[in-house]
Amino acid sequence: MGRKGIKILFSLVLFLIALIFKFNNVLLNNVLFIISYLLVGFEVLREALRNILKKELFDESFLMSFATLGALVIGEFAEAVAVMLFYQIGEYFQNLAVNKSRKSIVELMDIRADYANLIKGQNIKKVDPEDVRVGDVIAIKPGEKVPLDGVVIEGKSLLDTKALTGEAIPKNVGIHDEILSGSLNLSGLLKLKVSKEFGESTVSKILDLVENASNKKSQTENFMSKFARFYTPIVVLIALFISLLLPLITKQSFSIWFYRALSFLVVSCPCALVVSIPLSFFGGIGGASRMGILIKGSNYLEVLAKVDTVVLDKTATLTRGIFKVQKIEPVGVSREELLKYAACCEKFSLHPIALALRKAYGSDIEEAKVENVKEMAGLGVLATVDKHKVVIGNYKLLEKKKISYTKSFDVGTVLYVAIDGKFRGTILISDEIKACSKQLVMDLKENNIKKIVMLTGDRQDISEDVAKQLQIDEVYAELLPQDKVMKMQELLNSKKENSKILFAGDGINDAPVIALADIGVAMGGLGADSAIEAADVVIMTDEVQKIVNAIKLARKTMRIVHENIFLAIFVKVVVLILAFFGVSTMWEAVFADVGVSLIAIINALRVLIVSKKLQIKGGM
Repeated sequence: MGRKGIKILFSLVLFLIALIFKFNNVLLNNVLFIISYLLVGFEVLREALRNILKKELFDESFLMSFATLGALVIGEFAEAVAVMLFYQIGEYFQNLAVNKSRKSIVELMDIRADYANLIKGQNIKKVDPEDVRVGDVIAIKPGEKVPLDGVVIEGKSLLDTKALTGEAIPKNVGIHDEILSGSLNLSGLLKLKVSKEFGESTVSKILDLVENASNKKSQTENFMSKFARFYTPIVVLIALFISLLLPLITKQSFSIWFYRALSFLVVSCPCALVVSIPLSFFGGIGGASRMGILIKGSNYLEVLAKVDTVVLDKTATLTRGIFKVQKIEPVGVSREELLKYAACCEKFSLHPIALALRKAYGSDIEEAKVENVKEMAGLGVLATVDKHKVVIGNYKLLEKKKISYTKSFDVGTVLYVAIDGKFRGTILISDEIKACSKQLVMDLKENNIKKIVMLTGDRQDISEDVAKQLQIDEVYAELLPQDKVMKMQELLNSKKENSKILFAGDGINDAPVIALADIGVAMGGLGADSAIEAADVVIMTDEVQKIVNAIKLARKTMRIVHENIFLAIFVKVVVLILAFFGVSTMWEAVFADVGVSLIAIINALRVLIVSKKLQIKGGM
């Protein structure tokens, strides 16, 4: 419960004893009220006095101190204690709420390893991760956090990456796999060759992003800060007018109007607005981080909620960015034979198409005898495979070799294969569309995204085919990086007022467009310097549907912010009017201040519940 909680409890007990039993000895009753008041009010009074000496007037402590001391002066002991007591109860629960909303951020901060096991010869020494250099080898034992980014050179294990990506399923890693700092080693011993120093590592960048997120305030937060600065002195002046001038105008007693002025001061405290709004944004950012989505500040959360146009890069965002054999159409030979001769011709190439062919065929390629390999730029490859002359490439290569063929109209990279001067079929290779991309487009449209656009440097026919499969509204293909920037500028110039455009790309080649958009999202950008620097939102995996989660969470956060603003202003205005006419007392004023603050804070915590639901639904 803590020291503050114990003080509040003792004060409440004394307050209830004095209120319920009402001793015949008025002095004893009042002494109990004053002790109860000092138990919870002393710190507030001291804070108010300290601020007055610093010439910092008109904060919550000043308003509460002035109102409650005034109530004591006119003999309203019960009301004075009630205001201070319930104010402190409100502050206590407010702190609990803030701590709860900070929990996900604190958990995220816990991804930093305290040490690294540095290998020097046959010895292992525990050192600070900041003392490890690029090229050093470190050991990561089961149960330890990965302290630095690097490549596995020995061992295999399961990694828990939930703190980084929001993914609950452990990831298998082995030799040559890159792993990121902040992951948790679950099983085997790993030896890692460090690829980045701690200051440049993934964990360092994430911690820096989260720590600085609260510095980037939304327009709503900035407005409320300015509002509170001017609002409080105006309220104090109105209270002075009520207490000093209205008794002269109405000819009623000074004590009546002074009591009303005190009630006016209590109800006018802007705690519900000043506390609940930043708390809502903080909860939104914390909830997003739990889903593997880093939002750099509440200003970006506010913009994200207004998005009505989504622009997507194709390669590595909607597609996997990995070439794959999609179709084999043999002529006069088996599928296996056609694929074998094609893969063998590409035995020594590192081109993505060659890698796709070899992967599709398998390891038996090593047994084939490949000779006289000749690459023809822009056309294909000539080779002798097991004493058979093989030609593989585009249709222009077969025309050049005067080999008749049947043209394919498939969309993608079509390889024509001829063996010993005869056309033997085609192999279609294309980038694979992510399984979740179609669902992403559907979900975006269901969530009132009016237009979905695709920008890509890929061929027009391939891009149009992808757009058609995914039902994307507009597609612009064969764009160089500078063309993408120009197209984004055109979209920004043509948008309606108050609408916002989101761009999502892989965070490496698309950094200029990410930076230009109203809200830039880096997909799978974890560890990519350009993504971290240029993007407003970083999605730590390549799960495109997390874009929908981010938009949903942002909209829910803003809805809660607006609900709290309406609730606080509506209740306060009503009670202020009632207090002015003497209908409400300090008890109603306490509810209008502390009660509304608590309701607003509890409402703000709903953001964390929303983020949990989105996380369960999705892995979305």
